Amino acid sequence: MNSIHPWDVTPAQARTIQEQLREQLVIRDDFTQIQNVAGLDVGFEHKGKITRAAVVVLRFPELEPLDCALAKRPTSFPYVPGLLSFREIPAVMDALGELRVKPDLLLCDGQGYAHPRRFGLACHLGLLTGLPSIGVAKSRLIGEHGNLGRKKGARAWLRHDGEVIGALLRTRAGVQPLYVSVGHRIGLETALEYVLACTSRYRLPETTRQAHRLASEMKGR
Repeated sequence: MNSIHPWDVTPAQARTIQEQLREQLVIRDDFTQIQNVAGLDVGFEHKGKITRAAVVVLRFPELEPLDCALAKRPTSFPYVPGLLSFREIPAVMDALGELRVKPDLLLCDGQGYAHPRRFGLACHLGLLTGLPSIGVAKSRLIGEHGNLGRKKGARAWLRHDGEVIGALLRTRAGVQPLYVSVGHRIGLETALEYVLACTSRYRLPETTRQAHRLASEMKGR
């Protein structure tokens, strides 16, 4: 796997890499037309010894499946909060490398800029691939926010140390919100629009749901 940094590192070295790479992030819209979107799902097998990454590519805005891939490799980094990209991305890069259809936008099941060092998985993966990327997390890692409306599309800014690092987004009326933050080459307002456009009847975007479905179907193969 080609990369811009080594992967065989200690947690302390990994944090330093995050702080260094953060300076290269582009957190504004830097793309043209989005014709397809990709969703990612990462899981672990054999008590964490094997990392499994599933990727699906959907036509946008129809959200029809175009391509998919699944990859497995031995897990080479421990579980450390804030450093999940070092544990998960090697398998994700393997899966992305098997795709026949290159995605125009990545929706990652995890944090982006809403991260202690402003460099979550979506930022890391976006920088490695050069693709626009969005972090779509199911829970909050850091930050505080105000009240959030209950209607679909309601949003509230997520702030940390005086900076807007992401937003809570209600993707379905009355259900728990998602935590959206930019990854790379996209602005926050645009990221929220794409997450909503990729969400139909459920809380999670179709990208995330279909990647998880692929991973579940292929588990054990």
